[in-house]
This record gives sequence, structure tokens and C-alpha cells, in this order.
Amino acid sequence: MTVSIIYFPNGSDDKVVSISKSISEGLESKGHRSEIINGKLDGEKRLSFSDYLVIVSEPISNFSAKVPGSISKFLSSSGQISGKRASCVIVSGIRKQKALLNLMKEVEGQGIIIKTSEVITKEGEARAYGAHLNVQRNF
Repeated sequence: MTVSIIYFPNGSDDKVVSISKSISEGLESKGHRSEIINGKLDGEKRLSFSDYLVIVSEPISNFSAKVPGSISKFLSSSGQISGKRASCVIVSGIRKQKALLNLMKEVEGQGIIIKTSEVITKEGEARAYGAHLNVQRNF
């Protein structure tokens, strides 16, 4: 299965990138192919051929529950993604659960089906999360 991991950093992207790479390592340990995409820089990337999406983000500030507006902009210009299955991950912030809810609303607004969501703060947790994701097609 081909999994696209799209991350949306806010400011310094060290934590978001390391969590995304760890999720990718977990997926690849189970034999899946993964591609890591910077959602802010790779605006013209097509996701039509991906079997599963993992959207990783952080709130716009530590005290906010809002997620970057670039998420819906990127998803709306990334090809035919309506009906794709996805997972949403928030990596930091004080209001993590509310930020996760806002991220899920943004993603579902594009017609994507969210199968799972999680708040992940450590690389080990991210690796285990990636290894246990059910990305198989359920026909």
C-alpha cells in the first residue's frame, strides 16, 4: 500500500518532521511504501494515487486550538481525494484535543474519510502508531 504522510509545520518544523518520519518508519516496517510531503512547500503535489493519507499538524500557536489554513488549501488542490481514508495526528500545543477536532473538521470538509486520529508527542509513540495503522483497503 502507498501511504502519503503530509505534514503542516508552524514555525520550526523539527517536531512535526521527526514525528512524520517516525510514522513512516513504522509503516515501512510493515511493508508499506510511504512518502513524506511538506504541505506548506509542496503545494502542487497530487495525492490521487495514494491509498491512505496521514495528516500531521500542530496548532498555529501553543495556546491556540486552530490549525494552519494551508491544510484545506493544500488538500483542495491535490487531485481527486474525496473518499480516501486518512488518519489525523496533532503533535503539540496545550489544547491538543480541540486542535485535533479542528484538524479532523478541515480534513473531513474535503470529503476524506477519517479512520483514526491521535495526539502523538514522542517519536517512539509515532513509530508504534505507524506500525499499527490499518491501511489495507476494506472493500
